[in-house]
Amino acid sequence: MEKFRVALLANIKIKAPKLEGMPPDQWDDLDSESTVTALVEAIRSSGYICEFFEGDITLVDGIRKYKPDICFNICEGHFGDAREAQIPAILEMLQIPYTGSKVLTLALALDKPMPKRVLTYHDLPTPPFQAFERIDEPLSNELRFPLFVKPSHEGTGMGVSLRSIVYNEHDLREQVGYIFDRYRQTALVEKYIEGREITVGVVGNLKGPVARRLPYDEYAPRIQEGLRFLPPLEVDLKPYIDSDGVYSGRLKVDYADKLNYLCPAPLDQDLVDELNWLAAAVFRVIGALDVSRIDFRLDINDNLRPYILEINPLPGLSPGVSDLVIEAAADQIDHTQLVNMILEAALKRYGMI
Repeated sequence: MEKFRVALLANIKIKAPKLEGMPPDQWDDLDSESTVTALVEAIRSSGYICEFFEGDITLVDGIRKYKPDICFNICEGHFGDAREAQIPAILEMLQIPYTGSKVLTLALALDKPMPKRVLTYHDLPTPPFQAFERIDEPLSNELRFPLFVKPSHEGTGMGVSLRSIVYNEHDLREQVGYIFDRYRQTALVEKYIEGREITVGVVGNLKGPVARRLPYDEYAPRIQEGLRFLPPLEVDLKPYIDSDGVYSGRLKVDYADKLNYLCPAPLDQDLVDELNWLAAAVFRVIGALDVSRIDFRLDINDNLRPYILEINPLPGLSPGVSDLVIEAAADQIDHTQLVNMILEAALKRYGMI
């Protein structure tokens, strides 16, 4: 195999800026030094040359001096509504190939109401929603309690807790105000789907067009060739139902190595096939590349009907604890193999191998 020069681009949590008034969970979605080291070692183990670069303003000079053939990008960014798209935008300007989705997709996916608008346009099932920019904004007539409230531009369960489920107007306004005060951003309010939460990871790239229509349309075949679907994952929340109620930020960060992960999740094959098709459809209409994780809720009040919550085109790759890594392990793919599957998907997409 040709010895490509690979630059691993990431944001390490301990190097993140610390500003007055910043919420304590501000950098929960950034990576640890151990994760970065594991990724570098995984890439090197496949015969590539690899060095790590912090994804901040210093990258512009460092990356031009290093002259990589391709970058392995997992940068979350620090500031701005489209922060995950900032480093890819720089790489586009420098004409340097990189793994994962491009600028528009990353910017779109981080602004949670925006992909939901795209999904709604494409007739893909996502809970009805409203983006609140003012605390006194009238609630849409289409929404009924209970509702779920979360920040519009955060990941890793930030701002998500038992209080996110609201049952009346008072609680709604209180939680929307909390999002405004703590995270200083729009609050996403959507219908609360009572049921199981499932996530599906995919690696690869779709071949050929993918129909936007729902599966029951006989003229819209389920084209999903090119994607490797990983086994669906479900987190057992029963021990935390009274304290957290949902897959909260606290559980994702403080208890990641203590949770009981059910993978493959106990689902019948027809439902798994449906989730995979919907995952492929979301991957296509959002414009994802190389890797993604798609989160669902299964409505226990409607025969486990799946609803798409969101797509994460920049999923975590921490060994042993990230959802995508756990799903890969359930499919007999170790961390090193997973990392290189993503890298090689990008190399093939650019025609480099």
